[in-house]
Amino acid sequence: MGVKLIKIAAVYFVLGILLGMYMSISHSYDYTSVHAHVNLLGWASLALAGVIYVQFPAAGESTAGKVHFWLHNIGLPVMMIGLALLVSGMESVEPVIAVGGVLVTLGILAFLYNVLTHVKSTR
Repeated sequence: MGVKLIKIAAVYFVLGILLGMYMSISHSYDYTSVHAHVNLLGWASLALAGVIYVQFPAAGESTAGKVHFWLHNIGLPVMMIGLALLVSGMESVEPVIAVGGVLVTLGILAFLYNVLTHVKSTR
């Protein structure tokens, strides 16, 4: 899971940069919250989790690691698309954002459990 997380984090990094460039060129910063969440929950968080999973293969290969990967990577796009639509004026998508947010949160809780149970000192 570690390498997969690092690769998908790189995709989120590019998406975050492209969204930032779009906002800068258009001088419209309506999607700042989407930009921040993509960079933090997509690029930074997934890259760090990937490095942890590479450094501690038992965590990366565990069921909790797989649960974390899938919940995070299903929930984040759902939440970000919903947030982009909300910022664009479609208030009815708030439940979609909530579903995505709950999935990401559950994924991060799986990550916490995984770290606490599978990340051990090598000394």
